[in-house]
Amino acid sequence: MTEANDPPETLIARLVALMDLEEIEVDLFRGGRTDEPWTRVFGGQVVGQALIAACRTVERPRLPHSLHAYFMRPGDPNLPIVYEVSRDRDGRSFSSRRVVAIQHGRPILNLACSFQIPEQGLEHQFDMPDVPPPEGLEDDRDIALRFREEIPLSRRAVMLRQRPMTFRPILPLARYEDEALPPFHSYWFKAVAPLPADQILHRGLLAYASDMMLLSTSILPHGLSWLRDDVQEASLDHALWVHGDIDLNDWLLYAMDSPRSSEARGFTRGQIFTRDGRLVASVAQEGLIRVRR
Repeated sequence: MTEANDPPETLIARLVALMDLEEIEVDLFRGGRTDEPWTRVFGGQVVGQALIAACRTVERPRLPHSLHAYFMRPGDPNLPIVYEVSRDRDGRSFSSRRVVAIQHGRPILNLACSFQIPEQGLEHQFDMPDVPPPEGLEDDRDIALRFREEIPLSRRAVMLRQRPMTFRPILPLARYEDEALPPFHSYWFKAVAPLPADQILHRGLLAYASDMMLLSTSILPHGLSWLRDDVQEASLDHALWVHGDIDLNDWLLYAMDSPRSSEARGFTRGQIFTRDGRLVASVAQEGLIRVRR
């Protein structure tokens, strides 16, 4: 089930251009704005662009392996975002950077990130969950098109938009039903067209994609969906650890769980696996959850 679409290559070119920041002064960068129908800037965009800004100040072969970000204010999707980078430290193996994202002269996000020269060491990991492969699952946008009349008008444009990454949920109807479910959710995702083999770009885009659907896992036990107009959700922070090289040209599994929700906040964790079961990234996030009475 499809509508008239831009070619996948066009969608990817727009996303790559969104991450290609303009250097306007030493350690000062400007990120372009997206044409997606957000009422506020998507958090993954700000995190991804901030990480790319930090990467522009670090020499190869050092690669980003962790970031911790706090969302401070909603971003204005009609304006570009300025990123100011502070070079805190360059050691023999690690580098540290801080980034402030600015709009209207005020910070909207603070991000700290760490870089490391690749090296070998001890290895272990959790097993990947046993889930169906992506080939037998329906694309999230096709599901939204099928349920379009049940999506509130205030959310319909966002749900039906074209995306440069395709998402295939393991629980395809979780967001459309009022049934209370355990706080576990997974989906496969990848780029809709080939991306250049640039590890900085792939890690920046992983930061972008890792904010998708994460917080909504924390409302599954309550029989709610963020598609409802009486549910308010907003990311408060975001943490990402990268354990190995990322390839968004192949399917990745995003397995999420929410150990706790309380005091109008939901806490969610995520693990990102390759198709062959290698754990390549971990994510944690806390967000605001309110049910309007």
